[in-house]
Amino acid sequence: MVAGSGGRRHWGWVLPSTALLLAAASACGPAEESLDPQASLEQAHKLETTNGLSLNGLSLNGLSLNGLSLNGLSLEGLSTPEFESWFRTNPELNDMVMKYVVLCAVPAGVRRTYTAPHTGDTYVWTGRLGLAPDWSNGSPATVTEQRIVSACLAAHANKYGINISISVQGLSATGVPIPVSTAELVLFSEKEACFFGNLFTQESIYVGNDGRPLNDRESTARACALSTRSNLVSQECPPMVRVEQDCARYCTLDASRRFYVSCTYDGITWPSITTRMLRKDIYTCGDGVCQRTESCGTGETYDNCGRDCGPCP
Repeated sequence: MVAGSGGRRHWGWVLPSTALLLAAASACGPAEESLDPQASLEQAHKLETTNGLSLNGLSLNGLSLNGLSLNGLSLEGLSTPEFESWFRTNPELNDMVMKYVVLCAVPAGVRRTYTAPHTGDTYVWTGRLGLAPDWSNGSPATVTEQRIVSACLAAHANKYGINISISVQGLSATGVPIPVSTAELVLFSEKEACFFGNLFTQESIYVGNDGRPLNDRESTARACALSTRSNLVSQECPPMVRVEQDCARYCTLDASRRFYVSCTYDGITWPSITTRMLRKDIYTCGDGVCQRTESCGTGETYDNCGRDCGPCP
């Protein structure tokens, strides 16, 4: 499943979004798949929906305050006083949070609609990954559903607000794989990160490198996911906690060895989400383009990149 750029819809008008989710998989068998990476990306863009959860959205403990984990992610759950009270504290931010909660938890194409009693504004959120089927149907969220939705939310958090496409892989709470085509795996050639934890409770949310650490000349807008070699244990994306070694140290691969089904850390085994990225979204100081992740200076490292960004004023 692929994530990329686009817009978010709210009450009849459109705001630019920091990124967006694209479904790249199809129900066709292998004989019908296109192995042309460009064709795969074009197909992905036909199925785009919003993505780009802010780090602030992960930091508010909103998932434990809005009552949905106990009341179900259904019309009844969205109608409770607890949800209304939570939502009205910051409608713009909580609209964004709910877009990704529904995107991660609810099946593709299934919508959740909420009309805020205090304003009359209506919000529509569309499902995509279907990771929490029981919760989506109105039951309280199981611990497994809380954890896999939390991992999915963390995977879609964006530090820089730049549109970045990613491939999202993992299992639903009931063990159903997110569908991923062969073409998608070819296109998204760079391993990126694993995510696990629980945002619904006082437990932490963790991220680890799956791909090679970037060298000091390299950088990416997905810095919360893929770190540099010199920054392996930095905690620059709270509330996400970076584990001190890579995913392979803590996590178990699925039978195909494409993604991690679970990670064991601090004595707990968590379901996990694995991501991959495009090679072009890893930037190098010296390529002639001053990226948002690079800084002016006199050197050749991403944070002192005179070759691309020039000397500092």
